[in-house]
Amino acid sequence: MNALRADRSRRQAGVAAVEFAIVAAVFFMILIGAMEMGRLLWTWNAAAEATRLGARMAVVCDINEPAIKTRMRERLPALQDANVTIAYLPAGCSDATCQSVQVTLSGYTHAPIIPYVPLSIPIQSFQTTLPREFMQSAGNPVCS
Repeated sequence: MNALRADRSRRQAGVAAVEFAIVAAVFFMILIGAMEMGRLLWTWNAAAEATRLGARMAVVCDINEPAIKTRMRERLPALQDANVTIAYLPAGCSDATCQSVQVTLSGYTHAPIIPYVPLSIPIQSFQTTLPREFMQSAGNPVCS
């Protein structure tokens, strides 16, 4: 009887390690996936907030104020100037004649930090349009 028990335990040696490896791989894959989904949602929210902030600043600051894109980058640090379009409507208007401002964020990609997986996720375009307000940077603390 002891010989049978010893033979069975020899055949079972290492089974727990194999089971742990399978379960741990699945667990860590789900854990990293959940973390990356959270980072992606944070990036979407930051992109929407950056667009809203840019539009808010554009309606109270001078036309093409450089501080607008700088402040948008505070919300989304990897944002490039090429990803942001600020349109003053109607086209060709001045500080006195503009009726609204449209800020669009497009072409931005999110790079996950999943090990050994080079992946880039394109973020949808965000657009915010606001009616004209003050549109003057002089003495306006929002624009500095």
